[in-house]
Amino acid sequence: MTQKIIRIGSSAGITIPKGELRELGLEVGDEVKYTIEPIKNKKHAKLMQEYDAFVEQYGETLKNLADR
Repeated sequence: MTQKIIRIGSSAGITIPKGELRELGLEVGDEVKYTIEPIKNKKHAKLMQEYDAFVEQYGETLKNLADR
């Protein structure tokens, strides 16, 4: 399941849908252990592709300039 981070006062959080709570046998006030795994967004992926292409094309030149 994926959820968006939302603003809660001056903090941030995620919600757990009612069906998920029911399925897991959880209710408000229960303690849980969780893991967070960021989902790469399209803008970030495109930026990284452009960076990789730039380094591929100009990496050696930039290294040579830095070594001067």
